Amino acid sequence: MSYFKIAMLASGSKGNSALIKAGEVYFLVDMGLSCRELTKRLEKVGVSPDELKGVFITHEHIDHIKGLETFTKKFSVPLYSSENTWRVIVNRLKNIRRDNLYTISDEFSIGEVKITSFSIPHDATDPHGYYFTSPNGEKCTYLTDVGHITKTLKKVVQGTTSLILETNHDVDMLKTGSYPYELKRRILSTLGHLSNESAGNFLAELDVLPEQIILAHLSQENNRPELALETVKNILAKSGKEGNFLVASQGEIVGSILSADQLSIF
Repeated sequence: MSYFKIAMLASGSKGNSALIKAGEVYFLVDMGLSCRELTKRLEKVGVSPDELKGVFITHEHIDHIKGLETFTKKFSVPLYSSENTWRVIVNRLKNIRRDNLYTISDEFSIGEVKITSFSIPHDATDPHGYYFTSPNGEKCTYLTDVGHITKTLKKVVQGTTSLILETNHDVDMLKTGSYPYELKRRILSTLGHLSNESAGNFLAELDVLPEQIILAHLSQENNRPELALETVKNILAKSGKEGNFLVASQGEIVGSILSADQLSIF
């Protein structure tokens, strides 16, 4: 049994939030749903917001912090992000409760779980990804909103057991789609989002694939779940590799955290 179990509560351009069960404790990465909807989806997997041991914010874009202000008023859960990100968020969300906002260090622990933050290339103030390490060395990595794969990111993902990885768009769909030119250019830039092909090539370069890979942050306009999965699998097949995949959804919970009778969701 894996130490880490994951529930993608929502993933996509309209809102992102991932629940990670580490042993017997729960962490949340990002809060891009309204507080009401987030609470509702947590309840679907049998978790109360008060049970969370920490919420980790990657960056200040609205699809990652939509429910943050209301959440801080209702719950006393510690929230973590970089100093620069908090500065932007506090300036934007004037009524956010500040006493539970904590600045991340590169590496720290909550209970027996070690949390490591790392910089990611994205057009935000100071965006970060996170990985969680168990006492026995298992590793769960959250990596979305990535314009391109750096040498640092390659090192970060090596040895990961469970990986949440962005497959935001199909390049052809994006180029021929309805988005304005400037938005297309932003998404395709080195500070934009990772394409299906780029994600597949990244995985193919890993020495060992993670035991579980969740494809995440899919664009509803410029991607399809079956296309993302097929593209990544085809690239891996060319290098003689085969992975265990789930594809996250904007509207449905996807993951590995539920009991047997809820398996269709997790």
